[in-house]
Amino acid sequence: MRDRPVELRSDTFTRPTEAMRRAMYEAEVGDDVWNEDPTVARLQSRAAEMLGKDAALFVTSGTQGNLVGLLSHTSPGNEVILGDQSHMFWYEVGGAAVVGGLQFRTLPNRSDGRLSPSEVAAAIRFPPDVHFPPTGCVAMENTHNRCGGAAISPAEVAEVAAVSHASQVPVHVDGARVFNAAIAFNVPVAAMVAQVDSVTFCLSKALGAPVGSLLCGPREYIERAHKWRKLLGGGMRQVGVLAAAGLVALEQNVERLADDHANAKKLARGLAEMPGIIIDPNEVQTNIVAFKVDESVDLQAFMDETLAAGVRMARAAGVPRTIRTVTSYEVDAADIDYALSVMSRVLGARTVALA
Repeated sequence: MRDRPVELRSDTFTRPTEAMRRAMYEAEVGDDVWNEDPTVARLQSRAAEMLGKDAALFVTSGTQGNLVGLLSHTSPGNEVILGDQSHMFWYEVGGAAVVGGLQFRTLPNRSDGRLSPSEVAAAIRFPPDVHFPPTGCVAMENTHNRCGGAAISPAEVAEVAAVSHASQVPVHVDGARVFNAAIAFNVPVAAMVAQVDSVTFCLSKALGAPVGSLLCGPREYIERAHKWRKLLGGGMRQVGVLAAAGLVALEQNVERLADDHANAKKLARGLAEMPGIIIDPNEVQTNIVAFKVDESVDLQAFMDETLAAGVRMARAAGVPRTIRTVTSYEVDAADIDYALSVMSRVLGARTVALA
């Protein structure tokens, strides 16, 4: 094994940069529950400015941000329309139902993560009817995790927002990696969410900070969200030590996301040349590379032996014979070359004839 493994399981494994560590050490802090942490205030102001929204709220995680985001738009008994492959539906532990009394209504995500505007329009419970749960929110995801990191264009987001707003339904975007989407389309991140009501984004994924996410939206909405965050245990007191790393992430780690995309493309192109691997490199837009392993390959042996050689990858949860890899600032082009060489060698040794 190499002295330094190639970490491809997720961009959540990144460690804070030296600039982040220094900023955390020097951070000016106060009690954020009392709105007295100046570093948190600066982070929230900067996030709102970048996303083109009135205000922002620092939360512990993307999951908390999405839950607070939905709760601040809805009332118990409301229905939330979202994609059947969405992170909120698959991986957020049913929090909207448990805490908010909300019902999810799923629509099919296209392979590129999009929702059909006409299907969204047809699913909205409008006009209100005594028999139906009112539609409280429409939720989208950008980039789309289970759809291979697909980036949805501002125009496509706006189409869904338009049909939702026509029925007086707000739109929330789970934008965990929305900065990746903005880089993919070469537009300011505010353009990605200009037509929606609220958006979360993660500092702790591609942007490289150790902890935290931001929920952005109208000022009155964020005031409601602040109370929901408190209810969920998100009052974190002198949390400026974490917010400081988030500020560095926004100042230094946005434009360099293009490097992660380039490395993901490099990885996808190399994988496409290997027998037993199924992937279309043209579908890779951002920093997520999902590929299928043919049944002719001993999948468990492939995973074990690549790991033993220092290449860390993850099985995609709920997707048979699929491996999900994610590039980050701690993975460079040489790491991709090494990972490809390891996978090629292991595949050559482990491809077996079908029984």
